[in-house]
Amino acid sequence: MMLRTLYSRTKRNHGLEHATLNLLHERFPYHSFAGHSDPLGFWIVGQISAPELTEIAQEALEELRDGNRNLAMHSNCGTNLLTSGMMAGLAGLLGLIGTGGDRRRTLRRLPLVITLSTLALIVSRPLGLHFQKEYTTSSEPGSLQITRVTTHQQGQFTAHRIQTRD
Repeated sequence: MMLRTLYSRTKRNHGLEHATLNLLHERFPYHSFAGHSDPLGFWIVGQISAPELTEIAQEALEELRDGNRNLAMHSNCGTNLLTSGMMAGLAGLLGLIGTGGDRRRTLRRLPLVITLSTLALIVSRPLGLHFQKEYTTSSEPGSLQITRVTTHQQGQFTAHRIQTRD
């Protein structure tokens, strides 16, 4: 696969993964689910049967095709978490510039570091959603189809692999 195709497939699978997770959280609000996407499909981690998950993933795909674009965005997306972590870390680093590693100077800067990091976290929320929408996730599934769902069990840990193709 060419790089552009890999990127497009990953973004579309990421959107379908989010749509699936959003429907799962809607139907099972007290269950915990997580996901991860790649060019060949996505993973859903959590306790659910393969037939239920297949039905929900297919419904998510249909919802996206029907124009429910918000379903492809997820507040706990790794893009959002990475943006928040990166901005808070850089803000903390900025707050420590000029301390020269001196402990007393560093401790005196702690309120500044906390303030800058908090402001960075506030700004990072809409910025993370923007990055998610523009660069890492697509709400347009195109010709994406779900081809197979397999379950992998390791003790109490359950992961489902949802394979897709164009």
